[in-house]
Amino acid sequence: MILASSSRASCLDQVRGRCACSAPSAQQAAVRGLYDQDVPFEMSLPEFEEAVDDAIDRIPDDLARTMDNVAIFVVEEYEPGPGEPADTQLLGLYEGTPLTERDGWWDAGSLPDRISIFRGPLMRLCDSREDLVDEILVTVIHEIAHHFGIDDDRLHELGWG
Repeated sequence: MILASSSRASCLDQVRGRCACSAPSAQQAAVRGLYDQDVPFEMSLPEFEEAVDDAIDRIPDDLARTMDNVAIFVVEEYEPGPGEPADTQLLGLYEGTPLTERDGWWDAGSLPDRISIFRGPLMRLCDSREDLVDEILVTVIHEIAHHFGIDDDRLHELGWG
């Protein structure tokens, strides 16, 4: 477990799923070229996990308390699913049922929603540790926003694309 509190849980795992969020659209062309390059700096897995923990800690407590049945995972690489191009690269992935779409019977035996933060693509995207920490924050906020039912268009309008 890397993120532990009453409202947050996580572990290392490999997942794929339903709401796939890639690099921000303004950076997509530049990002595609970076995925084939070496990482210009090193951040160990424990340091990366700590940066994800720090990003989660920046969520206001009243908002964090409303998160329901969601787990956050750090995953090394995204593995494209059947029918996806082999070179698909994601920074984060939300899979689950947003809070805005849940009805009265939803939580009867439902598995937790899953948010995956992809370490490899994020590290290759960024030129420095500072850039990486900032991009981790944006990615964590972006994926948590999907848990609250906020779509990509609105997130881009708000600057969290």
